Amino acid sequence: MTTHRKTPLNRRVFIKAAAATLVLGNLPFAAYAASAGAKMKIGLVGSGRVGSALGTTWAKAGHTVMFSSLDLEHDKQLAASIGHGARAGTSREAAAFGDVLVISVPYFALPQVGKDLGALLKGKIVIDTCNPFEQRDGEVGVWARKKGAGLASQELLPGARIVRAFNAIGSARMGTAYQNPGKVGMPIAGDDKQAIEIASGLIRDIGYEPVLVGGLVMGRHLQPREPLAGEHTPDEIRKIAATLK
Repeated sequence: MTTHRKTPLNRRVFIKAAAATLVLGNLPFAAYAASAGAKMKIGLVGSGRVGSALGTTWAKAGHTVMFSSLDLEHDKQLAASIGHGARAGTSREAAAFGDVLVISVPYFALPQVGKDLGALLKGKIVIDTCNPFEQRDGEVGVWARKKGAGLASQELLPGARIVRAFNAIGSARMGTAYQNPGKVGMPIAGDDKQAIEIASGLIRDIGYEPVLVGGLVMGRHLQPREPLAGEHTPDEIRKIAATLK
């Protein structure tokens, strides 16, 4: 008579673990990284006050960032000054490099960014920090204000999975918010659940508490001179957002 020994690994546990591995294996890398708590690669298009502040803080938090702008030498110097594996490249290189792409350019430049990056935007999670101003951005600014910045950005960056964030708050404190994490809320807007989750994790790494105010149609409220502009606690953001349409 043959005696069968019990396997050390419970069969149910093994099946669950295998299923989880298959699910994670089928996820895009960015989603897998977020689920596993791994650090991410972040491409930045635009290295002005907002882009440089965000990139610097993410690099110090352990993410790998690539800066890009119209001035590659400036970006190389910026990356060298930050260290932590920061690097510089063209906008297309940054878009290809990043699990997440952050776009921080004047709004009048956004149509050209969309054209330059083209197919690289398809399926890419994009954090859109750009705000339209009629006087500075001309016809594009007027059109975007009328349409709503979230929906306008979606049209100008076709195929991107957009989350609007860092639009309604000044850049001066973006590099220091991590010193008091969670005290200040960050209103965000987006339609893609997975993109929102991943962007929210990166926002917390900066030191803010993300507060979803709605879909991209609500992105029009995330800009200066709107009730959500400035620094607010997460609860204050929720109360303000509840009054908006």
